[in-house]
Amino acid sequence: MPPNTTTWDLDSHTRGKHLVLERYMQAWLPIMTKWNGRVLFIDAFAGPGEYSGGEPGSPVIALRALIDHRAKSYIRSEVNYLFIEDDPDRSSHLQEVLDDLEDELPSKCNYDVITSTFDETLTEVLDDIERQRTSLAPAFVMIDPFGVSNTPMSVVKRILDNPKSEVYISFMYESINRFRNHANFEWHLDELFGCPDWRQGASLNDREDRKKFFYNLYGQQLKNNGANYVVHFELYQGQRLVYAIFFGTKNLNGCDKMKQAIWNVDPLGEFRFRGKRLGQLTLGEAVVDFSPLEEDLQNRFKSRGWQKIEDVLDFVKSDGTAFHSGQLKMKTLKPMEANGKIEVRSGTRKKSGTYPNGTVLRFL
Repeated sequence: MPPNTTTWDLDSHTRGKHLVLERYMQAWLPIMTKWNGRVLFIDAFAGPGEYSGGEPGSPVIALRALIDHRAKSYIRSEVNYLFIEDDPDRSSHLQEVLDDLEDELPSKCNYDVITSTFDETLTEVLDDIERQRTSLAPAFVMIDPFGVSNTPMSVVKRILDNPKSEVYISFMYESINRFRNHANFEWHLDELFGCPDWRQGASLNDREDRKKFFYNLYGQQLKNNGANYVVHFELYQGQRLVYAIFFGTKNLNGCDKMKQAIWNVDPLGEFRFRGKRLGQLTLGEAVVDFSPLEEDLQNRFKSRGWQKIEDVLDFVKSDGTAFHSGQLKMKTLKPMEANGKIEVRSGTRKKSGTYPNGTVLRFL
């Protein structure tokens, strides 16, 4: 349930989600502004801009990612921010918070605060774009509701229909699970999933099977509605699942960068990330078991014979594994080669234990 005050206390799982956002924006900004004259960040449920203790909210974090970026002087593109908040008091508070940052913003950075709902605002924006027969600027859209209302898959699809747009969605599983059998809640879930198929999962008695069904359905619906890759991870407070994050993108490198951002956020106290295929493995731990990545690679390539390292690297960048490209060569392939699990074709590299472009290998 949403708080009934203008600001509220910051909890640890929100801090973790914001850290992932910050890490990803640090990678996203220089890449996207290098190739595009204009980029867009949309915070669909922006809130008041700060918490009751003065900690920054997601709009400030997004702006600070640009203000404090070490490559800021090289960013020549126009960077626009759109903050959507339907509560008038929070919207007004957000405007005041952001106005205090205005003098620090680069000259080609602009922001707008709109008092409205996500679905209404994006529908208007996308309708206007269609009338002009153009496309949405390369956009990162953060959709972080308190529940499941006003987040229809139909709007997410229209965002992902644009070739360089990505979505970062808080999937409020506990709300879905709690109200799944309420008749007056059904249309919210029809809109959220964009189909009636969630009803098949609602009747499952086993809690884990039910959760897996909802996750798989939502991830598949993101792909059915425009995402080429979907990264999914869970945020826990102790043993309690708080919510899951789904990231949808058309871009292979964007998929890899999001996974890197997730893995690079250290656990905070009782707060933990868990990845889709990793069971109880906590992302960010100092000691990581890479055997699940070995298994993913074996399942993908063992029957395919000789493979170019570039193709193996692309697989690890994708959503076919929860690991990222930085964990492939030294942390996985090198130990696998030492243990006789892969073979490298002679003459495709100059130095053993390395896997430069052009390396050809096979999984044994």
